[in-house]
Amino acid sequence: MALLLTVAVFMLVATVPALGASKNCWGVVTSQRAVAEGDIGSHSSSFAGEPRLGLGNVARALGFDHVADLGAFLASVDGIEATACE
Repeated sequence: MALLLTVAVFMLVATVPALGASKNCWGVVTSQRAVAEGDIGSHSSSFAGEPRLGLGNVARALGFDHVADLGAFLASVDGIEATACE
């Protein structure tokens, strides 16, 4: 299932033109979602002891040059009108 999801996301990312997002997009979009949805708030340190890939590595694994590009992409596909970044 995880492999299928990864392939689906990769295929979707591959069809999106280069976003060239502001380098602040990850923080902007995260903040916008937190205000709009109220579902963000646990810092990663609260998961101490659990291995994490890290945002930069996730962004690169999905074909983005920077976490900002990942943030802009997620804002464009999350279906939340309040999230946007360019």
